[in-house]
Amino acid sequence: MAIIDLVRWTPQGSETVYAFKFPHSNLSTYTQLIVQESQEAILFSKGQIVGKFGPGKHTLNTENLPILRSLYGLPFGGKNPFTAEVWFVNKLQPYNIDWSIDRMDIHDADYNTGIPLVANGTYGLKITDAERFLIKIVGSKEAFDQNDLTEQFFGEFSTKTKSTLMQFMMKNRIGLKQISAHLESISDHLRSIMLPFWENIGFELTKFYITRIEIDSSTEVGKRVLEAISRQSAQAIGGYTWQQSQAFEVAKDAVEGMSSGEGGLLGAIVATNMMGGMGLGGVMTPQYAQPTFGGNNPPQTENTNQATQQIREVYCSNCAKKYANTNKFCPHCGDPYNPCPKCGTDNDKNAKRCVSCSTPLQSEQNLCSNCNTSIPAGSVFCPNCGKQQADDLCTRCGTKLPSTVKFCPKCGQKR
Repeated sequence: MAIIDLVRWTPQGSETVYAFKFPHSNLSTYTQLIVQESQEAILFSKGQIVGKFGPGKHTLNTENLPILRSLYGLPFGGKNPFTAEVWFVNKLQPYNIDWSIDRMDIHDADYNTGIPLVANGTYGLKITDAERFLIKIVGSKEAFDQNDLTEQFFGEFSTKTKSTLMQFMMKNRIGLKQISAHLESISDHLRSIMLPFWENIGFELTKFYITRIEIDSSTEVGKRVLEAISRQSAQAIGGYTWQQSQAFEVAKDAVEGMSSGEGGLLGAIVATNMMGGMGLGGVMTPQYAQPTFGGNNPPQTENTNQATQQIREVYCSNCAKKYANTNKFCPHCGDPYNPCPKCGTDNDKNAKRCVSCSTPLQSEQNLCSNCNTSIPAGSVFCPNCGKQQADDLCTRCGTKLPSTVKFCPKCGQKR
């Protein structure tokens, strides 16, 4: 077997190779070893490391490798053969590796439900301890490239990244709506967790980035979640609820069936109830419309319908605190609830018009000219002081009459 006089490694192609084993092991004390700037060479013989060499040109003699004398009994001088494996490690160049994680089921803080997520990003590695890297990782391989690295550590890397990512999101209550704003902090946290793992096998983790975390649309669950979020966004923008959208679809189907002759009487009834009977206060009312007041005996207006008779909160006219319109008295101050017959706003008991919509709250009453007491319409005498009011009140409707008029301005009765 011929003695190898020159040992060197020049990487070929675009593939990233971390370590390369020189194909021949029959060397001598005259063999020249050339190590490039980005490399480190390590020699193994009889199961142990016999030498390490940095960039430059080296002669593999007993001066550079004194251990050869004890292993092979080589004398000084001369061309003495020996066998050794030479490994070249690409040590200085950092490597950018794309990573991705498949489905992670997490209970989302924003939507309060389980959501399948996927994530991907990039991390950078650089070999800092070639000896540890070769002993713990390479083993009996002839070469070790980027594919070998990702395949060998995919399971452990994926599990550790998944677990850390989910714990961070749940601990900090980060939901899907805010996830993009936290990618940098999540990336920094994951890098701090992954550092010891890579250092243990001779690597430095130069960077670690998460570029995307989103719903896994490849699964049926993910597709349904995306559809639900899309509908929710459309409803929020359009100002209608899910129930209203469902009612609209029922009404639409009924109208289409009626127009094609398939719906018959049932289609007509459904369409009438959904589209006409409920009117603008029904399925077509936006979510932000203010409902009119309703209670045990709700005041009726011209446009009163089922949707307007809803329980809601009103502000007390006395203490300005909110309470349900089903109460007859304010639970905070005890003031009686005096609702407007049109909008349901609470008003002071002496208010003549609603403070919100200006609707009249009480009919105009006559006052006694002597004691200023309110006199019911048609009364001849003041119920408080007994002063006769006949000359001042209309005999038909009880309206107070100025001294200058001959006919009642309200009912036309002659004075």
